Amino acid sequence: MATGSQASKSVYTIPSGAPFADVLTKGLLDQVAGNPLALTSYTLLLPTRRAVRSIREAFLRMSKGEPILLPNLVPLGDLDEEEILLSGWPDGGLSAAEDLPPAIPGLRRQLLLTQLVHAKEKTAVTIDQSARLAFELSRLLDQVQTEQLSFDGLAGLVPADLAEHWKLTLDFLEILIQKWPNILAEEGYIDPADRRNRLLEAQTRNWQTSPPQGPVIAAGSTGSIPATAKLLNLVAALPDGSVVLPGLDQTLSGAEIGVLEETHPQYGMYHLLERMELSPTDVQVWPSLPEELDRHRAAVINTALRPAVSLSAWRDQKSLPTSVYDQIDYLECPSPEEETGVIALMMREVLETPGKTAALITPDRDLARRVTAQLHRWDIEIDDSAGTPLALSPPVTFLRLCATLVSGGFRPVNLLAFGKHPLAACGYDPAEFRRLMRFLEVSVLRGPLPAPGLEGLRHQVETQGGSDALLSVLDALEKKTARLRDIFAQGNGSLRSTVEAHIRAAEDLAATDYQAGPARLWAGDAGEAAAAFMAEVLDSADVLQVLQIRAYPALLDSLLAGRAVRPRYGKHPRLNIWGLLEARLQNADVMILAGLNEGTWPPEVQGDPWMSRPMRQRFGLPSLERRIGLTAHDFVQAFCAPHVVLTRSRRVAGTPTVPARWLLRLAQFFKAQGQYAALLPSKPWEHWQTLLDKPDGIRPVDPPAPRPPVTARPRRLSVTQVETWMRDPYTIYARHILDLKPLPPLEQKPDATDYGTLIHRILDAFADRYPAELAAELPDDAEAELIELGRQRFQDVLSHPAAWAFWWPRFLRIANWFVARERSDRSEIKRIWSEVSGTLELDGTEGAFLLTAKADRIDLLTDGTLRIIDYKTGAAPSATEVKAGFAPQLPLEALIAGEGGFNDLPAAGVAALDYWRLRGSVPPGEVIRVGKEAAQLAEEAKDGLLALVRLFDRNDTPYEARPRPDKAPRFSDYEHLARVREWAVAGEESGSPDV
Repeated sequence: MATGSQASKSVYTIPSGAPFADVLTKGLLDQVAGNPLALTSYTLLLPTRRAVRSIREAFLRMSKGEPILLPNLVPLGDLDEEEILLSGWPDGGLSAAEDLPPAIPGLRRQLLLTQLVHAKEKTAVTIDQSARLAFELSRLLDQVQTEQLSFDGLAGLVPADLAEHWKLTLDFLEILIQKWPNILAEEGYIDPADRRNRLLEAQTRNWQTSPPQGPVIAAGSTGSIPATAKLLNLVAALPDGSVVLPGLDQTLSGAEIGVLEETHPQYGMYHLLERMELSPTDVQVWPSLPEELDRHRAAVINTALRPAVSLSAWRDQKSLPTSVYDQIDYLECPSPEEETGVIALMMREVLETPGKTAALITPDRDLARRVTAQLHRWDIEIDDSAGTPLALSPPVTFLRLCATLVSGGFRPVNLLAFGKHPLAACGYDPAEFRRLMRFLEVSVLRGPLPAPGLEGLRHQVETQGGSDALLSVLDALEKKTARLRDIFAQGNGSLRSTVEAHIRAAEDLAATDYQAGPARLWAGDAGEAAAAFMAEVLDSADVLQVLQIRAYPALLDSLLAGRAVRPRYGKHPRLNIWGLLEARLQNADVMILAGLNEGTWPPEVQGDPWMSRPMRQRFGLPSLERRIGLTAHDFVQAFCAPHVVLTRSRRVAGTPTVPARWLLRLAQFFKAQGQYAALLPSKPWEHWQTLLDKPDGIRPVDPPAPRPPVTARPRRLSVTQVETWMRDPYTIYARHILDLKPLPPLEQKPDATDYGTLIHRILDAFADRYPAELAAELPDDAEAELIELGRQRFQDVLSHPAAWAFWWPRFLRIANWFVARERSDRSEIKRIWSEVSGTLELDGTEGAFLLTAKADRIDLLTDGTLRIIDYKTGAAPSATEVKAGFAPQLPLEALIAGEGGFNDLPAAGVAALDYWRLRGSVPPGEVIRVGKEAAQLAEEAKDGLLALVRLFDRNDTPYEARPRPDKAPRFSDYEHLARVREWAVAGEESGSPDV
């Protein structure tokens, strides 16, 4: 830092806490007092287009809405010919721009780099991965050119002993050294950062030789870009030039300035002053500051964040008035849900005071979206000025769904995601189309995955009865996606033809019976942004002449990364949501700084994919921590508002968080001042937020006990449903009286139930092939025959390799055990019946009750008795449960058999009830015999069933949910309908027995 004063340079600062835009514009209006036309001779150099908008709005406020001629407003960070022309960049700026090649469009640059990356790493990465790598290469290009460095020094960055992978990385970066300059020359472009640097340098040289005629003021920039810093240095030295810095802390000593780290909020501006060879004493305070400006708030935060070597300065701040600690609220919320609720409540409370304004500032866009949603409860519409990701906007979401739909062969999940999007209509009325999609979902799409493509869906519809309405929908989808399907079927094609077919298909699919597709798809700000993006892709589509079409959806997602849709105008006049960039130069009466956790604000320091930290330092790039310093300055500026609220969540997604480093410093500073209590919220915000959704009282819900009339109660149940009836009557009520059946999942994968069904089918086929009366002894190749039957049935799961891999080895072991068991038993068996159905009619109080059954297997033994077998691939009931009546399946089947109720079976006594447990592990199979007195078990089951039937033949008998929790079924499809978790937990908490 220079020690001598540079009196010829004019540098000002607007202190933290002062509304930067308002103070700047008031100062300019004071300079031209009495001659408003003089403003047109001024040139204001501002950091970004957002800053230009802020200054325009400030002039409007200062003029109280009266017409005013503005100065030339030039955004230094976004220079192009249009800006130069419209802003009236003085004295040679336009001619310099005309002499330069145009900046390459961002998307074209990414596609060109994508092609280079893919050509170099063709076997290692896909085209979409190449696009993501190209995006990172673009960022590296911008960093290097912004810092005015050259890639020529890359070769010397890797010492001989450095890790081999860094050498491979730098070899990869040869793309930027050898090939990229030639491609730019062929294209007739230069990189955007390079062009901006050249424009700024051209203007700097021009003003050095021919100073501008009117005043030039550079305001709000900290000179983080070297070319900008050079221009600021020149502007400060111009006869009518001035530089206005935002929130410079002039109280830092020379020793403190010397040890500033890049993470400090003042580092950037003191680095600029060093470039300009100025000391803090050379910087003046901008005139026209508000008389009521309280600088004590800035003193608090600046002192709290001083470098560690000078924390003794905290003792000197005890002379500050206690009022400086007022209007600072710090809230630690349990989770983002509570944090967003509290913030929304605060913003709503601001509206109670006429004219009062509030702004939420956060880099966390998810948190911002949640606050927007929370404000809807009061019908408050507010925009996030930082924008929303373009990829998540409705039009682009629809475009992505269309591409995924066709590329995925109309898989059910993709088809439903598309069909339920608000823009999907396919030539129908939108409401009618969604109704048909729901119909298609219930009748066709849920359950096992259909055959691929529209033909597979059409076959499923025809199998289900051939609904004309659904077939018409599939025909419409086929017609409107024909061209895009043809392109995907080709395997390879050009990007241009793919994009054109994609746009055409999306427009046709968005069309209704009364409105054209383009009018719906491209409407509104988001639609215009989507149209602009697709047009940009088309403009650069010639870059990729050969594309693996199946990778197109993923490529599209890669190209969308980092793009946002920003509202043109705020929806609310007094409430705002700003990102960190949008908040610069802005002010509000209440500033809410949210998401103050390490990793969010300040951001997490991401590693450089191209260079290690020492390599970056040797190359000349700034450290990765510099961004933290910039966000720290944003924090300080916002903290100095008249009323500031600081919020964070203690946990995010269940993971503990760490408070932002500035919060920890502030807390320690306030403790040192004896003012820690001042950080506590001035109002019980969290309590109020809880009260918003807290009911007047909590009445524990009772377990459901519906009592439908006897006439509505089922008069027919299977033996397995009788078990459910005993364990959970509510399930019988929901399934058989309300007729509620669970929908199968989409693209249902084989599960344990399917495995059991598969084994049952194989053993049934084997029993049919070798019934006992025809084959008392099994042939030598019986096991091979059984395995072949299994192979045929396993064809159904060929499309699920995991199921085949796990189930087939288990089946082979089962086959070996089963055949061995059959060989030992066949001498005692006279005949076998497999999958045999039976019924038995019982007399209930209100009429006949039909019991049905389907036995896995019944053996007629040589002594004339029967053996009933139930195959179990999972757990088998214990003998205790069977005898107690809670597993009545086999005893009830014995009852039916004893009464001659099974088809083609004579009435006979039952000698044995067996469970054959077929697990396929060790041992592969096991026979579990249920007691010795099958006839007694059957009689007891009959008495129990008759009692149950007669009990439920009474109108006052309820269908309770889980009347005995210890006997409740392990799984129930209706547990959520019975709200079991609610009343069961309430019963446990109150100490009452679970019911």
